Amino acid sequence: MNINILELIEGAKAARGLTVIIDVFRAMTVEAYVINNGAKDLIPMGDIDEAYAYREAHPGTILIGERGGAKCPGFDFGNSPFEIKDVDFSGKTVVHTTSAGTQGIANATHATEIVAGNIVCAMAIADYIKKSGAEEVSLVCMGLAGVKPTREDRLCAEYIKSLVEGTCIDLKKGVEECMVDDGAKFFDPEKQNVFPEEDFWLSVEANKFDFVMQVQKGGDGLMHTVRKG
Repeated sequence: MNINILELIEGAKAARGLTVIIDVFRAMTVEAYVINNGAKDLIPMGDIDEAYAYREAHPGTILIGERGGAKCPGFDFGNSPFEIKDVDFSGKTVVHTTSAGTQGIANATHATEIVAGNIVCAMAIADYIKKSGAEEVSLVCMGLAGVKPTREDRLCAEYIKSLVEGTCIDLKKGVEECMVDDGAKFFDPEKQNVFPEEDFWLSVEANKFDFVMQVQKGGDGLMHTVRKG
């Protein structure tokens, strides 16, 4: 098994084989909570206008997402795991659009399979990779808006790779480094309305969930995030 760590939009475009699109802060962490909280259907979208149009055509659809970190105008929720962690999405269709994570899904056009990547499902993802029999695995770190590498996404990729290979990295140390690097915004008192501190801790809670999120193209031509396990 050949495991490659790639980065950003260009990395998503270059991804081959079983591809894990990683966005720790916060898109793929949010998707884990949406799935865990019972959503009937979760649709990741790259285009915000497509999200608005989908809800217009399908009343009752829940819109979740951000641009520049802040909740998109007219959306039900921002891209915050803390905001939705106790929301019951049972029976609901949720459309999710962000600056990085969902853009990675949209651009991974050469992947044979796409899985949503985060720290909260890391062990389940690693087990899924090991059992897949895939010859090639791409771990894509989406970073900030898909154009700037971030420490937390690289940490997640290295952690998943280490779990697959049976090696060991110091995840706790890596998380501490994120606190004073790309995660510092979550500890800024002036940014709590957009980046609440709770989002940081919820996003780095290793192996909270025991399922994998596979992203599949449906008969409607859209991508759908589906729980496996």
